[in-house]
Amino acid sequence: MRAKPIRTRTRRQSTIRAALAALCAFLTAAAGVLAAQSPASALTVSGTPTPVTGNATHFDGLGQPYGGCGMPQANLESQYFVALNVFNTPGDYSAYTRPVPPSQSSILGMFDNGLNCDRWVKVSIGDYCTGTNDGAQNEPFCRNGSWVADNYNGATLDMLVADSCADSNAWCRDDPYHLDLVTSSINNFVLNGAPVGNLLDKWNNRHISWQFESAPNYTGDINIGFLQGAQAWWPAISVSRLPNGIHGIQYYQNGAWTSATMDGDMGQAYIIGATTPGGSQYQIKVTDASDQPLNGGRIYSFALPSSCGSQCSAAYTQATYTTSAGTGGPSPSASASSSPSSSPSASASPSSSPSSSPSSSPSASPSQSSGSGNSGCAVTSSLAGSWSGGYQLNFTVSDSGTAAISKWTVHFSFPGSQTIASAWNATATQSGQNVTATSVSYNGSLSPGANTSWGMVVNGANQALTGLSCTAG
Repeated sequence: MRAKPIRTRTRRQSTIRAALAALCAFLTAAAGVLAAQSPASALTVSGTPTPVTGNATHFDGLGQPYGGCGMPQANLESQYFVALNVFNTPGDYSAYTRPVPPSQSSILGMFDNGLNCDRWVKVSIGDYCTGTNDGAQNEPFCRNGSWVADNYNGATLDMLVADSCADSNAWCRDDPYHLDLVTSSINNFVLNGAPVGNLLDKWNNRHISWQFESAPNYTGDINIGFLQGAQAWWPAISVSRLPNGIHGIQYYQNGAWTSATMDGDMGQAYIIGATTPGGSQYQIKVTDASDQPLNGGRIYSFALPSSCGSQCSAAYTQATYTTSAGTGGPSPSASASSSPSSSPSASASPSSSPSSSPSSSPSASPSQSSGSGNSGCAVTSSLAGSWSGGYQLNFTVSDSGTAAISKWTVHFSFPGSQTIASAWNATATQSGQNVTATSVSYNGSLSPGANTSWGMVVNGANQALTGLSCTAG
């Protein structure tokens, strides 16, 4: 779980006047950032990267097993990393569906449904706030104080986009160019050729300016790894060490190139297919953040690692590959792999696992549901896919009452000897046949009528659950 020691989670009733005040306060603090300009468009002028200014918070590290981009922290190419805002909703701190559907594209934050994952940013330290700068809802940044320059201004660091911030505070909603920096990076910002050493002692969520950049001093090629639960019928991979991010993957199957589906909004994680359905040999091509074929459409050929056996149990199992020249690279359609799914995968403080179903044809199975009007929590389950020796279940939890809930717990029992192989967007534990799944930090709060999703891969025969129920905390 990600520690956020300086982010306020105060919940206050939003009013039009307070929302406008918060927005105006940010526009003043941002010093020239135009409200009519989308976050993404402000980062380039005539195709040239240009710095933007925002507040900077810090957090202790990525969630387990993955960060918001679909990579374990231990396997990142840099331990200097940041989180980008999932939403851009000044004055609105409501929960929204992830990935953000096309119909709500106006609320997309700089995370851009994962499309800015594994890109590099150059971050420069700006002014210090002498007042209260706690990110409280509907409150100005740096209230009762002012922004002042000091001897840390101008210190820089190259950092990797590895996570997402969807918290319901002013940082993640009111400030489109807010960055959440890993705490261990802050004292390593460099000024006049040396680390500043004690910047964390004078932080108070300072202003920073930043811009995207190509991977600094890049050599070599990409890394490809299989995610936890990956198998022949569900080949989930994560691609890293990219020179300029990733916007899509194509895989070769049955003589044709097919666009892979992103795993929720974990921008480096995709569900690919084998050269022959159900096989264990793979060929992929990658599209970068400029929507161009990586390395001229280079083809990467690899196999499911033998260490995985029939299913990968580690959070990340790196694959070795060979390369060959492409034949023109991915078609334009390959770069549009952020389509919405029913299961949001990762967010600020993710504890996600793969969330797309195996590519085998799912057997028909009616969905199960249970609700409790008294507790204000209802849950439904459905079969996403099945294969020899296992299956995947998706669950939808909703607030069925008239008041908001802050957390939820789902209970059920397996009818036989089934066991949990992996779970995502919930903390799932099993005792005998009984299973308990609880919300995680980023999906426990639901307003009346809102819902969230989680899922699991199960070892064993597909049989109906018993005693499915949900309680609100």
